[in-house]
Amino acid sequence: MSDARITDLTAATTPLAGTEVLPLVQSNTTKQVTIADVTAGRTVSANAFNDAKGNVRLVPKSGATKTGAYTLAASDTGMLIEVGGGGSIEIPDAVFSTGDVVSIFNNTTGTIAITCTITTAYIAGVDVDEASVDLATRGIATILFISGTVCVISGNVS
Repeated sequence: MSDARITDLTAATTPLAGTEVLPLVQSNTTKQVTIADVTAGRTVSANAFNDAKGNVRLVPKSGATKTGAYTLAASDTGMLIEVGGGGSIEIPDAVFSTGDVVSIFNNTTGTIAITCTITTAYIAGVDVDEASVDLATRGIATILFISGTVCVISGNVS
């Protein structure tokens, strides 16, 4: 079971005080969580935390394994893209928003190319705009979008 610390809760009309019961949606069911003393920051336990896209602790796979050239889409935000059998990835320009993240897993026996048609693409910790990077065998790359035209790629890339 996982724990989440409640440190700051506010209500639109009345603040939580003393003992409150809040609904917790988990795996298509609703469970009641009792918060005994919110101001003391007590711990609330639950098996999963969900939002509109599902369990926030998971990185779901986006469709089937990519085996050819694949251009990232806005719907890939928060997803894992698996590349196998000679696939490649393109990071397009002006598609993603600030804070969007996409993870890529190279499930092949060789490097794969990540082509950066986005205006500016950096490898984390390097101040060079990259046109293309290589993702190592069985490597993972995480792409963080600073804006629609700037991204930073971290992981097993060169």
